[in-house]
Amino acid sequence: MARKAGSTRQDTEAKIYLAARNLFARFGYAAVSMRQIASEVGVNQAALYHYTPTKQDLLAGLLTRHMDDLIAAYDAESHPDDPLLALDHFTRFHIAYHLTKPDEVFLSYMELRSLEPDHFQKITALRSDYEERLRHILASGLKTGAFTAIEPSITAMAILSMLTGITNWYKPGGRLSQDDIETYYSRLVLRAVGATPLAEENPQCSMRA
Repeated sequence: MARKAGSTRQDTEAKIYLAARNLFARFGYAAVSMRQIASEVGVNQAALYHYTPTKQDLLAGLLTRHMDDLIAAYDAESHPDDPLLALDHFTRFHIAYHLTKPDEVFLSYMELRSLEPDHFQKITALRSDYEERLRHILASGLKTGAFTAIEPSITAMAILSMLTGITNWYKPGGRLSQDDIETYYSRLVLRAVGATPLAEENPQCSMRA
């Protein structure tokens, strides 16, 4: 089956990436075939190769798009100059953004190992680019004295691991709202860098700073 009548190349490409994302996240990259992806989209396997030369390119494309979109979304935000407020803002942004992308987050961590060297280097460079925004906040806070006794690079990796890990367990409708979780984690992050949290309310009450 060729491309469906009425659909554009962009529509079909979007469907291919969506199908690949869903299948990779559900079954794992190694277990999914191009035939399965084509069947999910509703095109024949030969037509699939007009959009992507290999399954490896599909995975690399998914991870690249995820990082490009993440960086673009963060850069589009208005960022406070004060390191304390900037770190609080980064924490909330990172949590809110990643909770809407659980499959992308899963693939970015679990399937990074499946990338070939060139693709691996590209994705790790994009990850470092995003991490640099956090490292800059931490270095600025260290310089001004807002943060104490930290090494920005190591601290940035530790913070990102902690924040991204929320996607493994958070479910809407729990005891605490997403806003509550963001505030709780903001406190954890700020304390970790030797700063005073912005709010100290009971976490079961109003946690928004």
